[in-house]
Amino acid sequence: MPAPATATGSAQTPVNPRSRVLIASLIGTTIEFYDFYIYATAAVLVFPSLFFPNADPTTALLSSFAVFGAAMVARPIGAVFFGHLGDRLGRKRTLVVSLLTMGIATFLIGVLPTYAQVGWVATALLVLMRLAQGFALGGEWSGAALVATENAPKGKRALYGTFPQLGAPLGFIIGNGLFLVIGALLPSTAGADPTQPSQAFTDWGWRIPFLFSAVMVAIGLWVRSRLVESTVFAKTREAGKVRKLPLATVVHSHWKQLVLGTFIMLATYVLFYLMTTFSLSYGRTAKDAAVPGLGYSYTTFVLMMIFGVLFFAVFTLVSGPLADKYGRRTTLIWITAAIVVFGLVWVPLIGLGTLGVVLWLVLGFTLMGMTFGPMGALLPELFPTSVRYTGSGISYNVSSILGAAVAPFIAVALWEAGDGSPWLVGVYLSAMAVLTLTALLLGKETKDVSLDEGEGEDATTSPADATPTTVASTASTASTASTAS
Repeated sequence: MPAPATATGSAQTPVNPRSRVLIASLIGTTIEFYDFYIYATAAVLVFPSLFFPNADPTTALLSSFAVFGAAMVARPIGAVFFGHLGDRLGRKRTLVVSLLTMGIATFLIGVLPTYAQVGWVATALLVLMRLAQGFALGGEWSGAALVATENAPKGKRALYGTFPQLGAPLGFIIGNGLFLVIGALLPSTAGADPTQPSQAFTDWGWRIPFLFSAVMVAIGLWVRSRLVESTVFAKTREAGKVRKLPLATVVHSHWKQLVLGTFIMLATYVLFYLMTTFSLSYGRTAKDAAVPGLGYSYTTFVLMMIFGVLFFAVFTLVSGPLADKYGRRTTLIWITAAIVVFGLVWVPLIGLGTLGVVLWLVLGFTLMGMTFGPMGALLPELFPTSVRYTGSGISYNVSSILGAAVAPFIAVALWEAGDGSPWLVGVYLSAMAVLTLTALLLGKETKDVSLDEGEGEDATTSPADATPTTVASTASTASTASTAS
């Protein structure tokens, strides 16, 4: 029987086929963002009344968003936990565990009792499941990005890195498309408010997308179980450079990269959550409400959003070759500057009517694809192999707190302060983009950084941080040197 293909011609180091790498990195993030979108949609449509029925509409919506934000707080904890596993044990096993944890939590949301059935216990269980989701998601993105970039051919890391990013628009289309189908099958009765879901949808229809996630998770687990460890990590393990405490190493020796990575990701997160979560609330709120919105029906506005998300998908893929050719930093500087401008023209665009609203969504999602795509390569490239899972995961997920967990609250407060106009929300986006632009200007280009251990890695390993393999390797070297002398 012929030996499997290898990176160096050795039968000891099997290589993942390109198709398997791309599918494995794509499917996990697709499920991740699918879970996010179905929760975000339910948080706007039904969770305020199902889990916070005693509050006024605005307070109930904010409470629903608070549970949504709880997952963001748990994500950095998950990043540390799964980052430790990923940097110590390998990418493959860690990704399987994170995906399984996420799938179980999402499925259980679909079978939760409501406040009317068990009172505050229902709300507490919802918070618990969201924390579990956030904990699992803390290790999902960085692992998927590493599977893509550590297996990418030379000169194509940014292109490969766009595949886990492509999970965001795909998850949106699948999640919201499923909600649209359910809404069409369970329409509001004649005379009902078209911006509100039907009673059947509120009673049980919303549960279907959460239960359906089990099918997607099963497919994802099957694909990931067939992966082999990346050559880059295998070399690190064979060289005895696996860190005993990756978190301690990354905080001590790579804290500048942690800070820069967090703020480089900030504008992306804010734009992402404003264009998905806030826009859905703003778009379907009645024009005569206490805080007026655009007044579109749920179905109409989601179809408009899906049209915009198609541009998200296309330009996520477009951004990869551009970042490979011109560099991650250069590409993102121009895109972030465009986000600053975009935040300042929200009101003029929306003021053009339906055409302007569609243009607003298309421009927002286009910029989202262009800024999100290169992150799959840039954040992992900031860190050496031995702490790459931990470092990229912490940067990505701490940024989720600064840019995502608080964004719904800030956006709703600014929406109210603007008496229904979103101009202050746009200014908020621009301000966050200025912070990202500053981080990009302070950072360095990572396009030509090698992912192999040793390139950019500290030359020494402290005894406290050394693994048994490192100690044994050091002892063996010393013994050899003694014999030679």
